[in-house]
Amino acid sequence: MKRAAAAACVAIAASTMTSGAIAECASDRVSLRGPWGQAQFTVEIADTERSRATGLMNRESMPRGAGMLFLYDSPRAMTFWMRNTLIPLDILFISPQGEVLHIHQMAKPLDETLIPGPDGAIAVLEINGGLAETFGMTAGTEVQHNFFEKFGAKWPCEAS
Repeated sequence: MKRAAAAACVAIAASTMTSGAIAECASDRVSLRGPWGQAQFTVEIADTERSRATGLMNRESMPRGAGMLFLYDSPRAMTFWMRNTLIPLDILFISPQGEVLHIHQMAKPLDETLIPGPDGAIAVLEINGGLAETFGMTAGTEVQHNFFEKFGAKWPCEAS
């Protein structure tokens, strides 16, 4: 019974974050899909050294449907930390083709322990801590954003 109720809550949350099919790509929106369903987040882009260094520091909250997308010029091994970050985060490391390679769940606020990602990630999506588990996101989840188009996206923008 608890599992059915949890599944219903996830389905309701997913339907409030998406309205059926995912909308067209936009630079301030990331869509995710997998066997668990689909979700969409409005994102801020961190694509400069300064914006990536600042990230989500010093924010006391973030709306449930929001996140930050960190973009890099080429695939690399990345490490993140939670210095001056006041809210728990799920950190999704993403391949050039827009596939989630690894999820670090519930990164602890203010923790300066390094959080390593896998080799080959070119982007990172940070969302509120616990949402990846709530939705059932796992490695292999596909990510749709216009950034991945130039790398042969698994979920191209025109394919909603």
